[in-house]
Amino acid sequence: MKTDILFWVGFNAFVLILLALDLFVFHRKTHVVKIKEALLWSAFWIILSLAFNVFIYYWKGSGPALEFLTAYLIEKSLSVDNLFVFILIFNFFKVPPKFQHKILFWGVLGALFFRAVFILVGVTLLAKFHFIVYILGGFLVFTGIKMATSSGDEDIDPEANPVVKFVSRYMPVTNRHYEGNFFVKLDKTVFATPLFLVLIMVETTDIVFAADSIPAILAISKDPFIVYTSNVFALLGLRALYFALSGIMQLFHYLHYGLSLILVFIGVKLLISGYYEINMMVALGVVAFILTASVLLSLLFPKKEGPVVPIQEQEEETRA
Repeated sequence: MKTDILFWVGFNAFVLILLALDLFVFHRKTHVVKIKEALLWSAFWIILSLAFNVFIYYWKGSGPALEFLTAYLIEKSLSVDNLFVFILIFNFFKVPPKFQHKILFWGVLGALFFRAVFILVGVTLLAKFHFIVYILGGFLVFTGIKMATSSGDEDIDPEANPVVKFVSRYMPVTNRHYEGNFFVKLDKTVFATPLFLVLIMVETTDIVFAADSIPAILAISKDPFIVYTSNVFALLGLRALYFALSGIMQLFHYLHYGLSLILVFIGVKLLISGYYEINMMVALGVVAFILTASVLLSLLFPKKEGPVVPIQEQEEETRA
């Protein structure tokens, strides 16, 4: 489906305005994002996403609106896995909680750019080479099985990240945060701070996750506008979701398996698309059921571990 260029320009301008208000107005002063504030922002982004879904319904019809909702739900769910990795990265680099929002903000901004590139390339390839559908389907099934068989607790090794290695080799790096700056000038020499390395880790991690999520969304819709906007709204609420769930995410230990099952389901949907087309309403119902079941199972059968340290308490430990 073709979308007028004005809608693309208008949507991206709207997103940039929201991001500018977020950074320069609502989060102008560096502070620790409390759970109450994070929950309010999460509610705002979800309501805004659903309002846009209603707009899609009246503009393009029920089919595209259902595609948007399904794609948004899948992308939002898969982004939870990103949050686990973000916690590991922040803990490894001992990033004070008051600087985490800034890193996630610029991380999301970079993610929006890379997602747009991946989506445009993916839609173009699918339009020209139909057999890629089956390659993507097999890749999603493989990724889902691999996710289910992995522990999800792998250690973060910055030295294994090629971009971090490159920056560390050709640019001096300090061992201090310097009040949230990515760069600092000392004795006429520009140094990168550890926060810049953290930002690189966040960006490259998101690119890896995009390799899973973008094919899953392309299995739901071939309309680049639907795929792109659903991704954008899921990413815009990622920061608030992180601060809202960071203290309790480890409680949802079955969610990891639920997400892997969703990837396998979407992969199978692609693989059999040439023989049988699964109704979009059925696909949405399956995704919603898997997510709900994995969350409920996590709450009914909790994992026996030590207490999770909320982000506010991490701030006190950092000061100590």
